[in-house]
Amino acid sequence: MNSTTCKVLLIEDNPVQATLIKRLLNHSEQSASAEGLSFELTTTETLSRGIEELAKGDFDVILLDLILPDSNGIDSLLRLQENAPNMPIIVQTGSEDETLVVKAFQLGAHGYLRKKKIEGNLLVYAIRLAIGQQQYINQLNQIQQQKQQELEFKNLEDLAHSIKTSVTARMFGSEPLHDSVPDIFEELVQSYADLLDQALEQRAYKVEHNISEKMRTLADKLGFLKAGPRDVVAIHTKALREKNQNVTLAKAQAYVTEGRLMVLELMGYLASYYRKYYIGLSNINISSNRENKFNDE
Repeated sequence: MNSTTCKVLLIEDNPVQATLIKRLLNHSEQSASAEGLSFELTTTETLSRGIEELAKGDFDVILLDLILPDSNGIDSLLRLQENAPNMPIIVQTGSEDETLVVKAFQLGAHGYLRKKKIEGNLLVYAIRLAIGQQQYINQLNQIQQQKQQELEFKNLEDLAHSIKTSVTARMFGSEPLHDSVPDIFEELVQSYADLLDQALEQRAYKVEHNISEKMRTLADKLGFLKAGPRDVVAIHTKALREKNQNVTLAKAQAYVTEGRLMVLELMGYLASYYRKYYIGLSNINISSNRENKFNDE
């Protein structure tokens, strides 16, 4: 919702009720609750058409009649939530059944309007309240998600610090990449971030980007730079933090989920690189020792 216009989806099969809602919203400037807000209304008569409109448009709130030609009662609310999980929904009914209203609130409805008592101030207030509630929920979810991400980053860093092998001890540089070669580090972060986008696209649209091969190439570059698990975690963490700025909660969670798999895959390829390097180095040392022994004899 921008600062002046609220896009409302009304799912209502009663033309008289739909006309009333339209008239009240068209004259919303007379409502003290509007505070300069105007409304753009889209109306459908069935739930299935309403779901189609949701796929086409970007709405701020839904007004849902619980009794529709193709859906009745709580099922209407549940089906709508499946298609618009983060959309504030205000239910409308002419029924006097309080149990239905309580059930709707328990299942996540953001408001309730009794058809016989709808008037301008009440309608506008209900819409603003529902949107405000959803914004608050989104903020809480974002805070929780950020805490979860920070915990994941910390766990990865703890894992990186716990990895100590003879190979890493001999091969890894003493200084992190972001300190020793900051420009190259930023290039690696960008490469990893691009792979995150390609991985999401590959999963969502079933296209082939050959992510594994590109990850192996990235691991070879890290190996050449004598990078270690801490560097992989640093690249992963920075790329994720940059990607999760100014995106929806769903997109941020998708990045985090895909990143869990990618960072482990990248560490695996890096470990494989060092195993091959170490084995090759060991073979050279063995050959050199044999040659020296032969010359001594």
